[in-house]
Amino acid sequence: MDPACPIATAVGVNPEGRIAAVGDLASCQRQLPDAEVIDLGSDVLLPGFVESHSHPVLSGVATQPPAYWIAPYVGYPTWTSVTDLFEKLQAEAPAGQALLFNGFDKLLHGAPPPTRDVLDRYFPDREALVVDNSGHGAYFNSAVIERMGWTQGPPPDPVGGSFGRHPDGTSNGQAFEAPPLMLLMEALMPDLVPHPLASAAQWYALMAGNGITTASEMTYNSSQKQSFEALAQLPHCPLRVSLYHVSTAADCAGPLESDVAPEMLCKQGIKLWADGSPWVGNIALTFPYLDTPAVRAAGIKPGVPQEMNYSREQLDQILDQLAGDRLQFDFQDQSSICTQNWQMAIHVNGDAALDVVLDAFEAALQRHNLLGTDHRWRLEHLGAARPDQLRRAAGLGVYASMGPFQFQYWGDLLDGEMFEPEQGSQWCRVKDATEAGLRPSYHNDGSVSPPSPLGNLKTVVTRTTQSGALHGPEQRVSLDQALRAQTIDAAFILGREHEIGSIEVGKLADFVQLDVDPHDVEPMHLEDGISVQATWLGGERLDIAAFERAAGVSDPEPHRHLATAVVRRCC
Repeated sequence: MDPACPIATAVGVNPEGRIAAVGDLASCQRQLPDAEVIDLGSDVLLPGFVESHSHPVLSGVATQPPAYWIAPYVGYPTWTSVTDLFEKLQAEAPAGQALLFNGFDKLLHGAPPPTRDVLDRYFPDREALVVDNSGHGAYFNSAVIERMGWTQGPPPDPVGGSFGRHPDGTSNGQAFEAPPLMLLMEALMPDLVPHPLASAAQWYALMAGNGITTASEMTYNSSQKQSFEALAQLPHCPLRVSLYHVSTAADCAGPLESDVAPEMLCKQGIKLWADGSPWVGNIALTFPYLDTPAVRAAGIKPGVPQEMNYSREQLDQILDQLAGDRLQFDFQDQSSICTQNWQMAIHVNGDAALDVVLDAFEAALQRHNLLGTDHRWRLEHLGAARPDQLRRAAGLGVYASMGPFQFQYWGDLLDGEMFEPEQGSQWCRVKDATEAGLRPSYHNDGSVSPPSPLGNLKTVVTRTTQSGALHGPEQRVSLDQALRAQTIDAAFILGREHEIGSIEVGKLADFVQLDVDPHDVEPMHLEDGISVQATWLGGERLDIAAFERAAGVSDPEPHRHLATAVVRRCC
């Protein structure tokens, strides 16, 4: 990923874990004459993959044992397969044991979101919490409502979220967006996941097994600090993490005070949610959902949705509070990584919501004299973004983290079932974003989809879905563009391109070791024709099993298959 040296045959690493030489073996040995030589044979090193938008601790807690991952592409393709699991667990789990499920998807499962009444039929006497695969909804039974003290009704809707209610004001067992979800998870965590560090470590292992060495946490709050610090200090920790604090937290403007080295854990920005998820229907669009069986079965109302989590006035207030009169962020100065010059990162899927966000961004950047500076404010996902919006964002100096998984798993529904082909076939316009100058990076968004950079490469290069169907071929990008989006461009949007993202002298020696050069694989086999052999962090080949054991995972072997190419084949 270094244009000055696109391909090399040797790399030298100094004792500090940084790259000291790149070239051929002889030139590297001249600079490091006493270094051990490790011959990788025909294997290929790339910079470690970078996941620019993720939720590593929350994803581990929500999907790894003792939680149950019920997403359609990890073994539960239908609602019947999910309810069969419910019945099995109700019969076999110890009496009173609380249960956590993650991955319900009303479009792919073909069922409306469960209510308290539905879940009470399966779990009449134990707490059960089901998290939507989008991460934007949660569904729970009467036992949870009693535990939360909501028998007379849930609390008032928080900013950026809402609770489902019956006409009499009592809870219907549903909640939407991050603030209510965090409230439920924090209250129920001791019973649902008694050892969250071990659960999180399993997700770290899953990411590392797919070649990821750096990620972000896009829903950070201070209650997670101890988990991130503990994981970062375990032997063979495979993941560097950049934190983005949720804007709803009272302390979101403060710095991260930690003894952990900033190369492993740093705070980078602030996260907001402009709208919700296309799979839930709570987004803001200028075009309608179609009136089709798939849309109706999912409980989504046909027509043009206009659901925003913030008013324009609220966005202005938050941006003013957190942009303030701070000095321009210097992304090249390592010492400023953890200062209070925060990046703004806004989740936005709908094009109507993006119009509001771009207006708010432009006005705030003007008010705070940031236009024309290297502020690197961010847009997340951009599923329905139009070409004119992508060009406008680039003109504001804004960058994009995009989710090809939205097209990969839902593309067949998006094109003609959910929306007219004019919009649905163009969902996730990675080519338009690249040509606009947005320098897009790619992500899998934590537990929303398996963390598979190779799957992202295949999706954007071929523009095919999981079924193999081709939609919107004009949005295909080249393999080199896709590789940049998973490495150096993802490092750039995290403000870390000076230390990761390419194999260059002075950078951290983070690598993914592949058995095949992606350029030598047919594009349709970029996902299943390449295997990750190892990941390296700071020049050290990682022992992921040792990391999991140190985190308290009693027997990591039953989950090892999830951290290999098998996760790509089974999905």
